[in-house]
Amino acid sequence: MKNLKRVIVAILTLVAVAAPASAQFRWGLKVGMDINKLTVSKSDWKNNFDAENRTGFTGGLTSEFTIPIIGLAFDASLMYTHRVNAYTEDDGQESTYSKDYLSIPINLKYKFSLPVVSSFLMPYVFTGPEFAVLCSKKAIQDGWKSKSFDSTWNFGLGLQLLSKVQLAASYGIGMNKISEMTYAGESVDLGRTKAWRVTLAYFF
Repeated sequence: MKNLKRVIVAILTLVAVAAPASAQFRWGLKVGMDINKLTVSKSDWKNNFDAENRTGFTGGLTSEFTIPIIGLAFDASLMYTHRVNAYTEDDGQESTYSKDYLSIPINLKYKFSLPVVSSFLMPYVFTGPEFAVLCSKKAIQDGWKSKSFDSTWNFGLGLQLLSKVQLAASYGIGMNKISEMTYAGESVDLGRTKAWRVTLAYFF
């Protein structure tokens, strides 16, 4: 967690130092599809979880701070995210459960300025952390709960169209365990989120 804080501080410092007077700020709306799966490291529990990807959705407000001359941008969003996971019960029956989060993805972007086409088409890459707070019930079943906080690190690429529309795809790697199960009187942490996300943003 200390290393993560240092990275975030370094990103914010870089943006603040590099920002010229021509820097631009704007905000908009973002919607998308969240395709995730729960990965379990403990071999005793792997057979209880479905490895197939499950589809959810996300949507909310987004903002972007751009430094045009050097192609650097910084964005932050407040998103509602609905995720679905599956597990196998003791009787062999498969069940699904959903979780709702308020999430804050923060990204550092680099936009590629291409001759002629940059005014209407601009590719970019981005990376950064995402912090999510559970806003649905914690209990999944007796002795098994979702944790209140989830964090991932995202890597992605996108296209900016006509300066106002951004279409992006990213992959997020979970940085902490998101479930807790009580087994044989002991608490066991289970599962990390791994998710693909496709989003469409419109800036005003």
